[in-house]
Amino acid sequence: MILPENDPLAKKETITVDDLIGLPLFCSEQSWENDLPAWAGERMPELRLEGSFRLSYNGSMFAKEGLGYLLTFEHLIDTSADSGLAFRPLHPRLETKLYLIWKKYQVFSPIADVFLKHLQASFAS
Repeated sequence: MILPENDPLAKKETITVDDLIGLPLFCSEQSWENDLPAWAGERMPELRLEGSFRLSYNGSMFAKEGLGYLLTFEHLIDTSADSGLAFRPLHPRLETKLYLIWKKYQVFSPIADVFLKHLQASFAS
């Protein structure tokens, strides 16, 4: 979860569903519909979706302004000391399988080709 570094929840090591009850939350629609119900269980109706985003960066701007809390993957948002934001993992841990797919004979831009080769090399090792 991404939140302002001076928020009281930033003092916690992990965030539970109890911590999120009644708070304005931002996340992707896919996560809200598929991942969070499995994590929150019976408490899901108590969670409040304030808004959804396709790009976590956009949601992080709302979190930075103190308008809510962004539920997203770790390392997608700058949470360095100068960012004003902090990341706290959910507990119990919420994991999502991600898939990267492309057409078999797709022609890529040079940068996309470098990215794909880098990914393939990292998975091969």
